[in-house]
Amino acid sequence: MKEIRNIIIQYDNIDHATEKVALASVVNVEESSYRRIGARMLVRSSGIWTGGISGGCLEGDALKRSLKAIFNNTPSKVVYDTMEDDNNQIGVGLGCNGKIEVLFTPIDPSDPHNEIEILRSIKDTEHPQILIKAIEGEDHLGKSLLVHPGQNLEGFCGISSTDLEDCFNEVIELRKPKIYSFDNSETSVKILVEFIRPETKLIIVGDNYDIRAMLGIATELGWNCIVVGKSKKLSKEIYKKASKVLEYEDGHQLVVNDYTAIILMSHDYNHDKNLLPVFIEKKPAYIGMLGPKKRFVKMKKELALKDTDLASLYTPTGLEIGAESPEEIALSIASEIIAAFRNKRGGFLREKEGTIHDRE
Repeated sequence: MKEIRNIIIQYDNIDHATEKVALASVVNVEESSYRRIGARMLVRSSGIWTGGISGGCLEGDALKRSLKAIFNNTPSKVVYDTMEDDNNQIGVGLGCNGKIEVLFTPIDPSDPHNEIEILRSIKDTEHPQILIKAIEGEDHLGKSLLVHPGQNLEGFCGISSTDLEDCFNEVIELRKPKIYSFDNSETSVKILVEFIRPETKLIIVGDNYDIRAMLGIATELGWNCIVVGKSKKLSKEIYKKASKVLEYEDGHQLVVNDYTAIILMSHDYNHDKNLLPVFIEKKPAYIGMLGPKKRFVKMKKELALKDTDLASLYTPTGLEIGAESPEEIALSIASEIIAAFRNKRGGFLREKEGTIHDRE
C-alpha cells in the first residue's frame, strides 16, 4: 500500500493540463522476478516516474513503453521473457530467469473511474480489495473494475456475472491474485483478479527508548502505527510518526483486523499482563511480546490462559538473527510479522527448494 500511496501523491502533484501520465503494472509473473503481480509504476510524460516494476532493470524500457502508451493514448502489454537469460531479448541483461508481463495504461484524469482513482478509493481500507483488470482482449485491454461482495457484475468485458462472482470468491479464498481466460461466443478476454491487501496496522505497546526503532522501521515499511504508553514519556518524534497515541488504560479501545500486529514491549510485567488478555480477545493476526519464555510461562499461569487462545502469540518475539541493538531487534520483529502474515517460516532462502516466490 505504501507504493500506491506514493503514486497517488505524485499523481496529485501533476498539472494535468500540461502533462500526461501512464500506469505500468505487473499483471503476470512466471518463475523468478524481483517484483510480483500488483507492482506499479506511474510514468509522467516528462519522464519522471514513481514506484517500480522490477529491481531497476526493466524501468528504463518501461519508461519508453509508457511514453508510447501516452502518445498513442492506447494501452499495450509487453512480455519480458528472461527464461533463457538472453541479454538481447529486450536490450538489457536481466538474469532473473523469469517471465514478466507488464500492462501500460494511459490515465485519463477526467475519468473518475480511472485506475488511480480506484486505488485512491481503497488506500485507507482495512479489508482486502478485489480489482479486476483485462490484460488480454483487443476491445477490453486495460479496463479495470473494483469489485465488492454482492455487486452486480453483469457486462464487464462481456463476462457473465456468475463467472465473475466465481472468480471473486476463489481469489478471496486464495488470498492471492489469479488469472482467468474466457473465450466463447460472447467474448475473448483474459483478466487478472488482483487481491490487494490493506496496509498493516501495528500497535506498539511501550514508552521506552526502544520503541523509536520499532516505529522507525514500521513507518519505513508503510505500516499504520499506533502507540500505547505513557504519553508524557513519549517524544515529539513518536507523535509525529504514529497515527495515534493512547494511554495504557485506553488500549482496549483499539479495533483490530486480520492485518493487525501488536507488539508488547513496555518492559513492565504488569502492563503486559493487563493488556495481553485484552488483545488476545480481539484476535489479531499477530501478537508479539518481548521477554524470555520463563516470564511468559509465569504470566500464562497467573492469567490461566489456554493454549487454544495463543495461536497468534509469538514470545519471545522476533526471528532468531542474533539481534542485540534496538534497531536489530526491531528488524527481527518486523521480519517475523511479515513472515507470519505471509505464512512463511523465515528461514534462509539458500536452503529453500525451487523458486524464491511461490507461484501466483
